[in-house]
Amino acid sequence: MDENIVWHNYAITKAQRSEHKSHKPAILWFTGFSGSGKSTVANALESALNQQGIHTYLLDGDNVRHGLCKDLGFSDEDRIENIRRVGETAKLMVDAGLLVLTAFISPFRAERDMVRNLVDDGEFIEVFLDTPLDVCESRDPKGLYKKARAGEIKHFTGIDSDYQVPHSPEIILDTSKNTLDQSVQELIAYLKQQQIIKG
Repeated sequence: MDENIVWHNYAITKAQRSEHKSHKPAILWFTGFSGSGKSTVANALESALNQQGIHTYLLDGDNVRHGLCKDLGFSDEDRIENIRRVGETAKLMVDAGLLVLTAFISPFRAERDMVRNLVDDGEFIEVFLDTPLDVCESRDPKGLYKKARAGEIKHFTGIDSDYQVPHSPEIILDTSKNTLDQSVQELIAYLKQQQIIKG
């Protein structure tokens, strides 16, 4: 980093920003195969939290690649940079006192752990969508698995690119067994148990 760049300390702290809200700030990091239900569950959870007056923001993988990360491809290096940028953005949102939901395949353990280390203990909640690959491929909501199998897409997670399963995620969901409402209620129960939102 350039030696002329100096960190500026703000007059208002994260704690002070959070006092204006009815909850604590945190990141719910949804990870799993394409088609596992990350965006669907995160979107439904945000709707439920919004109805409770919780201040949220949802960062979705496809949406971020339309702007913040539109210059990146899908090589391992670009995937790592994609998650770094998202992690830094989520950190700023946590500092603003928000409950941030992120829906990214984020296939590499080291990058998910990197984001965890950006925020305070208890502020990173890894939500592993442990939906079997064959179920995800049968859903194929965007037709990406079909293209990957045909060789039209390279570096596709689960086909010709690795997915590293989380070692100890805070929450595990299998959307081939859980209904959407069950998944949302399980997440809300966890947030209440951890006193991130009020019970």
